[in-house]
Amino acid sequence: MTTDKPDTPDPEVVEAETTSVELTDDPEDSPAGLETEAAATPKRRFSLASAVAFGLLPILALLLGAGAGYLKWEDSSRRDAARAGTESVQVAKDATIALLSYKAETVEKDLGAARDRLTGSFLDAYTQLVNNVVIPGAKEKKISAVAQVPAAASVSAKPDHAVVLLFVNQTVVMGTDAPTNTASSVRVTLDKVDNRWLISGFDPV
Repeated sequence: MTTDKPDTPDPEVVEAETTSVELTDDPEDSPAGLETEAAATPKRRFSLASAVAFGLLPILALLLGAGAGYLKWEDSSRRDAARAGTESVQVAKDATIALLSYKAETVEKDLGAARDRLTGSFLDAYTQLVNNVVIPGAKEKKISAVAQVPAAASVSAKPDHAVVLLFVNQTVVMGTDAPTNTASSVRVTLDKVDNRWLISGFDPV
């Protein structure tokens, strides 16, 4: 009687099958795993780019807003300076004519009114000069004077401070003598006080 022996697996076949299973068991090494990783990579890159973009946008918006604000401020400052230059030049011309023009008969009134265009230490110095020298001399010697400003230019100008260069011609008549003419240039400093341009310095150059 022949006894059938159970089939014994061939060791080489078992080893080959095991190796095959081990090679295909890792999902990362499988084709499906590789496709999954490849599909996930662009998503991670997109997420990083989005994060950077969303982080930069507020900063860029802030910088652009600040830049626009600065340009607006600079434009406004430039316009204010231009306006101050125009106004100060005109005031300097008018005030200089008033300071240097008077008639012997009305010298006190003429020069007294001119003092209203001055400020600071120059107001004190001008008041002392006209009271002690100009008014007494005009009355005694019948002196009259007329000033003109043929040219003027702004040297610098801010909303509350300005410097103007003037070219001044003054004609002086003493009694019945022939008129004498004097030409000079003056550097006039002005300050804005209570919304008015007033002369705070008057220096021949």
